[in-house]
Amino acid sequence: MLGPVILAASRSDKMRRFVSAAPGTKQVVGRFIAGETVEQVVPIVRETVGKGLEVTLDVVGEDITTREQAFAARDAYLELIEHLKELDLGARAEMSVKLSMFGQALEGGHELALANVRPVVEAAAAIGTTVTLDAEDHTTLDSMFAIHEELRKDFPQTGCVIQAYLFRTEEDARRLAANGSRVRIVKGAYKEPASVAYQDKAEIDKAYVRILRILMEGDGYPMIGSHDPRLIAVTQELARRAGRKLDEYEFQMLYGIRSDEHVRLAAEGHRMRVYTAYGTDWYGYFMRRLAEKPANLLFFVRSMITKN
Repeated sequence: MLGPVILAASRSDKMRRFVSAAPGTKQVVGRFIAGETVEQVVPIVRETVGKGLEVTLDVVGEDITTREQAFAARDAYLELIEHLKELDLGARAEMSVKLSMFGQALEGGHELALANVRPVVEAAAAIGTTVTLDAEDHTTLDSMFAIHEELRKDFPQTGCVIQAYLFRTEEDARRLAANGSRVRIVKGAYKEPASVAYQDKAEIDKAYVRILRILMEGDGYPMIGSHDPRLIAVTQELARRAGRKLDEYEFQMLYGIRSDEHVRLAAEGHRMRVYTAYGTDWYGYFMRRLAEKPANLLFFVRSMITKN
């Protein structure tokens, strides 16, 4: 079971330095990270939308230790929104944010994160798009859901993410579905203890289907975050049973993974959104991508041992 080991390494400064210095890192990181600056990512947004796809943009970075860093994260998203305004894409290009970047873990972090994310949500609404609050480890979720509820009072289109491997998620899904929320469901990519999360892949998949059924039968807008062909097929069947039209839910997949499937689903008439991350603080995001799928790790190892 390499996944838990890699997730533990995602919090190690020593491993961060080693991976960053490895000769093959830049090649592999480029598979998952669309660029380091907003200027680099804008052409990729244009290209993606030109294929009939949609995007959600994530400025990567989580290890915030000062209020100044939290303010800088807020400003990075506001800069992104200015560039999206020029593209005039509306809801075809939204944003995903991690509240840890906005200072959630600092002293007074709940209030600080809310104060920092609100102007981002306001600016997004002003150009016709929206923001989704990403889920992080289980200790942060009560704060995330409270901020989500607060933001929806003025911006009901604000979305949030739920993670199938957590025991609590079925209850969260029922509440969010009843409230008519935009909800992205993912399997989960953080190292969580057995006291709060399923550890077996088969159990996680079963939970995912149970939660997906709740969302499809509810009043919200489900966003299916998965590359798993079986879950994609299950989604289509549950949507059919629930009487949902193709524009009443969407698929979301990561930039650089199963790109042909992105295009195929869009060609069938589905809304297909590509989760596109960019920025210089890529390490935590990158390591979770390696942990999710052994093939990603093998790709990385081969690149590390290949001489330039």
